[in-house]
Amino acid sequence: VAPKYGSQKLNLNMAPSGLKAVVGEKILSGVIKSVKKDGEWKVLIVDHTSMRILSSCCKMSDIMAEGITIVEDITKRREPIPSLEAIYLISPTEKSVRALINDFREVPTFTYKAAHVFFTDSCPDALFAEVGRSKVTKVIKTLKEINVAFIPYESQVYSLDAPETFHCFFSSHRSSEKGKMMEILAEQIATLCATVKEYPAVRYRKASEDTCTLAQLVHEKLIAHKADNPRMGEEPDKARSQLLIIDRGYDPVSPILHELTLQAMAYDLVNIEQDIYRYETPGIGDSKEKEVLLDEDDELWTQLRHMHIADVTKKVTELLKNFCESKRMTTDKANIKDLSQILKKMPQYQKELSKYSTHLHLAEDCMKVFKATVEKLCAVEQDLAMGTDVEGEKIKDPMKLIVPVLLDSAVSPYNKIRIILLYIYYMNGIKEESLSKLIQHANIQNDSNIIKNLQNLGFPVIHGSLGGYSKPERKARVQETYQLSRWTPILKDVIEDAIEDKLDRKLWPFISENVTTINAPPAVSARFGNWHKPKTAAEYRTGPRLILFIIGGMTFSEVRCSYEVTKATDGKWEVLIGSSHVITADSFLDDLKKLDQPLQ
Repeated sequence: VAPKYGSQKLNLNMAPSGLKAVVGEKILSGVIKSVKKDGEWKVLIVDHTSMRILSSCCKMSDIMAEGITIVEDITKRREPIPSLEAIYLISPTEKSVRALINDFREVPTFTYKAAHVFFTDSCPDALFAEVGRSKVTKVIKTLKEINVAFIPYESQVYSLDAPETFHCFFSSHRSSEKGKMMEILAEQIATLCATVKEYPAVRYRKASEDTCTLAQLVHEKLIAHKADNPRMGEEPDKARSQLLIIDRGYDPVSPILHELTLQAMAYDLVNIEQDIYRYETPGIGDSKEKEVLLDEDDELWTQLRHMHIADVTKKVTELLKNFCESKRMTTDKANIKDLSQILKKMPQYQKELSKYSTHLHLAEDCMKVFKATVEKLCAVEQDLAMGTDVEGEKIKDPMKLIVPVLLDSAVSPYNKIRIILLYIYYMNGIKEESLSKLIQHANIQNDSNIIKNLQNLGFPVIHGSLGGYSKPERKARVQETYQLSRWTPILKDVIEDAIEDKLDRKLWPFISENVTTINAPPAVSARFGNWHKPKTAAEYRTGPRLILFIIGGMTFSEVRCSYEVTKATDGKWEVLIGSSHVITADSFLDDLKKLDQPLQ
């Protein structure tokens, strides 16, 4: 049967790369195929968490091809199908476990013929005991924990899908829940390490108490995972792998600057929800709204996402021209208006051409907002963040830079706040009365608590309020760059230093040195030892990894740095970056705004 959605099937014999492939394979092989019987259909039951994981890395057609007839949500009312067995891929939460138990209460009959239960991570003892006391035990054929409690967001990016943890970490209202939440995050991070078969040395940024506590917890969870799976981190070179825990307060600048590389810029300036970009296409007569998912299945997006906006349109146009020429079709000037003409002549290439059209639209949408509102802010932002102007001269009068912006009624309140925060960063904190004046000038009284709340992240908004704060030493970077993109996220310095083993051990202490090199099993000949076993995606990567976790959200500019450094090492190292969630400037300011209120 042809796959229902015409999508590419995951070829598990090829060397898939990246987190999505590793997790996709773990679910297809470790869950669905492991209980597959020829000629027998099964139902797949998921909850919100497992559905997010599943949809991030598996296509519906792949699941259907493995004998799944329907995918259902455990929390919704479902028609019983007592003739079929069900695979439950669920998170071990009270709600999901109780829904599983309810399916087999025998009123009037069990919902399914039997149950194959796969928990995303370890099930708490109390819930496990509840399952044991229920009637489910009569029909359970499989009961496993697959240890995937994170979402593979991109090939080198993971998310713990927990934006609410920002409030828990940085608000005084939630401190009582912090311990429990850190336990959960630590287990999630440990499942990531286990999934990519790493047993890294754990390090943390010393200035923050939270990073130390979380690092300690992750280390304990890793020891437990290693006991269950002694082969974790046993490959040659894996002994150099490290896990680094950093807090958002270490770099409060990167989330508030206007970034001009495509992905970061688009998510900041264009309305993209759940990675879906919507835009109008000029149709014949009426214009049509198109929806496009921006993800790694789109090779063009993967190629363009980290490029500077000034290069994107040139690149798309050049690629489009090459594409047309390769199909023996001449184009004089490949622009959007021509695309509809090209499409008429080459209707068979509609799919490819619409990709070019999407990315030209996206770049154009970014540029419209940039020209209208952002361009005039960027130079001021860069000067304040860098502390120097384009010529490298120290900024003499920062007030002169910011006052015109603050008095400009055309500049939005959030953009003014971004400028004020950068000014405070440049000044290393300001006096209370100076802040009041800035708020008044900018007329942002309604949102002024955002500025003060940045202190909760360990950054001294009011001068001297947090004792000895000092900005991190920055690397001198001499590469050619655009004048409005001179800032490099602080994380890039940290990543490079960690890989070159130059990271200061006093400022970035180890919880433990990696001990996998001792007691390592004797080397197996690569030629003969395992030749008969097809390698899994996780095993294709044999070099060391640097795994990062940022408490309080990661930015797209930091994500870009992870790919850039990986590329610069010629793939000798792979950098994986993750956080509770991805943040944009607006979402970061929204999060800050709520810190002095109890979370609803």
